[in-house]
Amino acid sequence: MQTWNAKVVQYNRLRNDLAVVRLVGDAVPFRAGQSIEVVVPQNATLSRRYSSALPPSLDGKLEFHVRAVPAGWVSGSIVNETRPGDVWQLRNPGGNFHIDDSGRDVVMIAGGTGLAPMRSLILDLTRRPSPPRVTLYFGGRSPSDLYAADLLWILASELPWLKVVPVVDQLADPWAPDRWHEAINAQLADPDAKFGAKHCWEGSLADVIAVQEPFDRHQVLVCGSPGMEAATLSALVDNGTPMEAVQR
Repeated sequence: MQTWNAKVVQYNRLRNDLAVVRLVGDAVPFRAGQSIEVVVPQNATLSRRYSSALPPSLDGKLEFHVRAVPAGWVSGSIVNETRPGDVWQLRNPGGNFHIDDSGRDVVMIAGGTGLAPMRSLILDLTRRPSPPRVTLYFGGRSPSDLYAADLLWILASELPWLKVVPVVDQLADPWAPDRWHEAINAQLADPDAKFGAKHCWEGSLADVIAVQEPFDRHQVLVCGSPGMEAATLSALVDNGTPMEAVQR
């Protein structure tokens, strides 16, 4: 199995349990939306699959969004121990997430770091002369959990074919502060240039999808935790969306 190497050039801790890691190295032959098997030096005997939030590039740029999960040996070490200069091993790109050339509207439903492959696909669409219309439902636990709220604001402002619908389980943020979130907010030139509570639908992604019209003439992509995906697929079935239109 062929292995490629990439060096960590930037590490951004965005939340207590979440980090964005940017790397530059060998040009990995993958398609936007696919995942890549990753081995990090902190746990060289284990591998995990992550999707790049950037589409393929000749200069080998990659970006991974990683949330530490309970008892997650790899995810925890990435979020807590990654440093610039670390060399990651990359191999076995795969997956069928894609947007075809039919011109059909696209519905993306992303929970948490399930945003990463969606962002890769959105950025890849900017290379097309006539991108399809895209609606992105992006879910989190509360507004502060929407870790890419500022970036998505910029994309939605600049891409006339992109609509972003933020969805949160609850509109009130938890009482416990997140110093990483607070630090990022303090750095924003315009604190209002992001999706916040006033823009959010309240409820689960499945709740919101359940009250939509059937996506029967769309390409539908779903990515998130196993529980989120299962609930969302059930909601899609219930609202009449044909399962042959859905990728996960």
